[in-house]
Formats: sequence, structure tokens, C-alpha cells
Amino acid sequence: MRHGGQILADELATHGVRRVFSVPGESFLAALDGLFDSGIQNVVCRHEGGAAMMAEATAKLTGRPGVAFVTRGPGATNASSGLHVAMQDSTPLILFVGQIARGHRDREAFQEVDYRALFGSLVKWVAEVDQTERLPEYVARAFSVAQSGRPGPVVLALPEDMLSAHADTVGRPPVESPQPAVPDLDPVVERLRGAERPLVVVGGSGWSADAAADLTRWAERHGLPVAVSFRRQDYIDNRSAAYAGDLNVGPNPKLMARLQGADLIVALGTRLGDIATGGYETLDPATETPALVHVHPSASELNRVWSAEIAVQARAADVVAALAARDDDLPGWHSHQAAARANYEAWIRPRSTPGEVKLEEVIAHLDDVLPDDAILTNGAGNYAAFLHRYYRWRQYGTQLAPTSGSMGYGFPAAIAASIEHPDRDVVCLAGDGCFQMTLNECSTAIQCGARPVVIVCDNGRYGTIRMHQERHYPGRVSGTELVNPDFAVLARSYGGKGWTVTEQASFAPALAEARACGTLAIIHLKLDPRMLSTGTDLETA
Repeated sequence: MRHGGQILADELATHGVRRVFSVPGESFLAALDGLFDSGIQNVVCRHEGGAAMMAEATAKLTGRPGVAFVTRGPGATNASSGLHVAMQDSTPLILFVGQIARGHRDREAFQEVDYRALFGSLVKWVAEVDQTERLPEYVARAFSVAQSGRPGPVVLALPEDMLSAHADTVGRPPVESPQPAVPDLDPVVERLRGAERPLVVVGGSGWSADAAADLTRWAERHGLPVAVSFRRQDYIDNRSAAYAGDLNVGPNPKLMARLQGADLIVALGTRLGDIATGGYETLDPATETPALVHVHPSASELNRVWSAEIAVQARAADVVAALAARDDDLPGWHSHQAAARANYEAWIRPRSTPGEVKLEEVIAHLDDVLPDDAILTNGAGNYAAFLHRYYRWRQYGTQLAPTSGSMGYGFPAAIAASIEHPDRDVVCLAGDGCFQMTLNECSTAIQCGARPVVIVCDNGRYGTIRMHQERHYPGRVSGTELVNPDFAVLARSYGGKGWTVTEQASFAPALAEARACGTLAIIHLKLDPRMLSTGTDLETA
């Protein structure tokens, strides 16, 4: 006989879980007890949003569901930001939430929440486990749902009396999530053969280093230009002749024109959402449907927004592997590819911004000195546009960024990456507003030995909102100014190391020292407040 917490921990171990992220609560004391001698590392976080984001980042790095534990009520609602990231990024995640005792339901007991109602539209599946002996069943289903079709988050609520009760259960074997098989690709190849201006657009989840290599080999062989969707830049080596750039919030206008002018779009894994299509203006599903071959693992995403000439329900990585293995005699579009590549290379030539510290030069230096396997993370803000535009990703699994645009994500993701890969460089780029949403996780980093380098881009404002404010309500500044701490001193107060950079020449030595210091490091960049984005300052907004 085991109590529910022990049963749960044993099931997690069976499913290959090596690490969970949590903020402890009395509602799941039995689960904490079960983890005690399970061999599973429990990374104790400072906020439930940070815990959920660390679990989500871990899932991206490993390809397996991330796992987090939070307590009921405010613990669960705090974690919802990480669930939203996982849903929009199609990341497998399992969140276990403590719940009130079963006999207290429907009385608005202390921190009582109906989790099915709260999370029903935010995750793939949410359930509450009422019987201790059924824990193995629910856990197995959670792992299957999180990984199958379009991956995403799952929530399991755990009543505290159910967890502390004992049961004699038989564990289940680890699940193999069902995945659609690759169909005959002859129709895809024949449709591609007839195109004059094809464009391959890649995105979604479920990719791998092998898939990235297959994509590069296939695209280079046939002269196909490849664009990546928002924050999926590590899906192909950016040095490849096939790489044409990313479809992001501040995209290359020539790439958007190429998307609009393509006579065939081969969409691999991406949903072709609003960001990739210029807010549904470059491509408008209400007025036009591009010639489209759409590959996606979920049938519910195919023909949901765009009507595809050929809809393939399969994982993009599997389709790319099959295409790369074929010996098709296609006409080749190498001149088309070369023109797209030239547009990309012209786009990434830095444009000078105001101030003594120039963010474009900071990114150029990172691009020069970081190894190919360095992991870069970010949250949301105009500062991130510099990273997306000027940094070249060389290897799959080195970009952690929320396609949902969640502020505060970059730092928890960097901690998770440093724990998962302690031998690799991990660099977080964060705005001053973005970093302050999760900087309390500095103590988590110190406690678990994570050593990311955090580059805080301080321009004293919520820069993205200020940019829009200047465009729509010029001169009427409201709600966007920030008073910031000394981030270098803050790092030292947590037990880390800190540097302040007020001139460009100081950045390179500060980065070298930060990479070598062996602990959490924060480099505080003092940016000119006139700088708003890669192409906009206060004079040009």
C-alpha cells in the first residue's frame, strides 16, 4: 500500500521524468513526500509563473513533457501564464495542482477553484483525480494527451485527501503517444514541381536536430528558400543558403513581399498565424487563399483558417525526413533561393541606433563569440527584435522564446536551460520591464547552481508600448516610464555577479568575465532612452 503522493511520484519516474519545478503548498504535501526519495529533482521556484515557464522551457529542450507542481487557488492562477505559453507554443506540459478536500466542494472553501472551468479553454485537457487508485490511469492519459497531435499543456487537479489516502495499485508502462503516419508524398512533390516561386515556411513543435538537418539538406538540394515562423529560428542553420529569414513582429519587408508573391507555400508544422502573415494582411484568409500545401500533426488545424490544396496530417519532422530521403528530379529554384538569401543578408546589416551602448553591436558580438550550441532566451519587448534580426542561430535547440509574446519568460527559461545543460553557454536577453516580472527567480538560480548570463537592456521604459504610443498618441506619455534598480548590485545581493555597461567598449570584457564566473551573472546595459527598436527611435517614431 502506498499513499497517493508515492503512487504519483512512481508514475512520473516510470514516464521518464527526471526533474519537476514547484512552489510548495500544503494542498500537495503527500506529493512532496512522494518526491522525497523518488530520485526526481524538485527545483523549488519563487513564483508559480516562473515554475510553469521553467517546465515549458525544459519540454522544448528535451522533447518530453515538462512537469510542474503548484498549490490551489492563487498558486494555480499564477501558473496560468506558463500554461498560455505552452498552449500557443504547442509545448507538452503537465501541471499538477493541489485541490481542496473532496468533501468540501461547492462551499467556496479556502482557495477553492473549479479547475475545469478555469483552465478549460486554456489547455488541451483538464481533469480532477477523485480516486487514489486511478492515479496511474490519469497520469498515463496526461502524458499521452500532452504529446499527441498538436502538443500542449494538461492540468490535473489533486484533492489533498485523495493524495494522502492509501491504495494498492499496479503501475502502468510508459505511454507511446499516437502520431499520424506519413502518407504518400507523391502529390506534394508533383504540386511543388509545377511551382515557379515556392516558399517553404516552417514552424510548430516536434522538431529535432535531425529534422533541422533534413530540412537544410532537402532545401539546399532543390534551391528552395526557407522562412521560419516567429521565434523558430533554430529550425535551420541560419548560415544555410536556403535560409531566407523569419516571419516575425518586425519582419523584413522583402521577405513579406516574397510570402505574398509566392505561387505555392509549403507550410511545415506552422499554423500560419497572424504574426507569420503580417496580422492577416500580407495574406488575408477572408479575401484570398494562397496556393498551399499544409503539413500539421493535428487534423483540427488543417483547413481551420487556410484552405489547403493538399492537407497532410503528419508531423512536420517526419515529412521532412521522408522528403530528404527521396531522390526527386525537381526543376530547382536556386536563383529564386539566392535572391531570397541576398535579401536576408542585406536585412541583417546593422542599422545604428542612438546612444553610447548600441544593442545592435551587442548582438553582433554575441553572434561572433558564442559557440554554436549556446542557448539564447528572451521574453517580450522591442529589445528582442535586435536578437531576432542580428543573431544567427546555427543549431537546433538553442532558441527559447515564447511565440505567445509573454513578458518575463526569458529568465526562467534560461535557468531551466542552465540546469538541463550545465556545460553550455546560456544567455538571456531581457528588457528592464521584462526582467522585473520574474527576477525573483535569481534565488532559484543560485539555489540550484544555474549560471545563466542575463543581459538586461535598460532604456527606462516599456519600449514596445512607448513606440506604439508615439505613433498613435505622440507626445502624450502615459504609463510607460520605469524607475529601475541597479541590476548589477541586485545580482550581487543574490550571490551572483554583476556588471554595468555604459559604453560599448565595456561590453566585450564584461561578457567574457560573466561567461567565466561560474554563477548567475547580470550585465546591466544602460541604453539611450531614445532607442525604441531596430528601425525606430523617438525622433522617427
